[in-house]
Amino acid sequence: MIEINNISKKYSGSSDYVIKDMNLKIDSGKIIGFIGHNGAGKSTTLNMISGILEPTDGDILINGYSIINDALNAKMQFAYVMDSPDNFLKLTGYEYLNFIGNVYQIPADEINNRIKILADEYLMSDKLNQLIDSYSHGMRQKINVMGALLHEPSVFLLDEPLNGLDPQASKILKDSMKEHVKKGNTVLFSTHILEVAEKLCDEIIIINKGKIIYQGSLDDLQAQYEEGTSLEDIFLSITSKNVE
Repeated sequence: MIEINNISKKYSGSSDYVIKDMNLKIDSGKIIGFIGHNGAGKSTTLNMISGILEPTDGDILINGYSIINDALNAKMQFAYVMDSPDNFLKLTGYEYLNFIGNVYQIPADEINNRIKILADEYLMSDKLNQLIDSYSHGMRQKINVMGALLHEPSVFLLDEPLNGLDPQASKILKDSMKEHVKKGNTVLFSTHILEVAEKLCDEIIIINKGKIIYQGSLDDLQAQYEEGTSLEDIFLSITSKNVE
């Protein structure tokens, strides 16, 4: 579960808020799509949930742990896949996954077992001894997802996770997300691909100009519009309105 309590964010030297007075509760057992235009505040929000950015005001609880006041316990609850997979490029895939396993204090024999399972699932078994620097964008994205899943977090945060993935890898990741929530866990991911949100998500959150303007099911949202109206048209309609 993720609870965002009256969060605001403005950057040093600016009087303008990127996020203003955000309140949000995300329950376990659901895939939640986080939708908004570029610059709407999706990545800023995810970076505050993960502790990369500190809110100007407010607090964020992950499974009851404050990311501000109890950061270590809060960070043990989730894994975060950022929008850029260009990390740890001078490690091999295997070294990177071992490093992640050690950070999360997974026993050595269990690390190897989980690596094998994930490598088979993501078709990376023959790539793990290569430097990440030699990987394609899609392969880098896959190794980041594998690292995120390695410690079996209850909360899975992803920022535009399908960017650069081929159709096969994209399906594998979407299946992983579905399996994750079947175990009672939470997936929150940002996307600009509305068709993905429409097919995959239990709920969506729409953010516009740093404020949440909708949270709920697609059925409930579409019920507010003429039958047959596409999610794309609904999204463009709702985000074209000025947010005070």
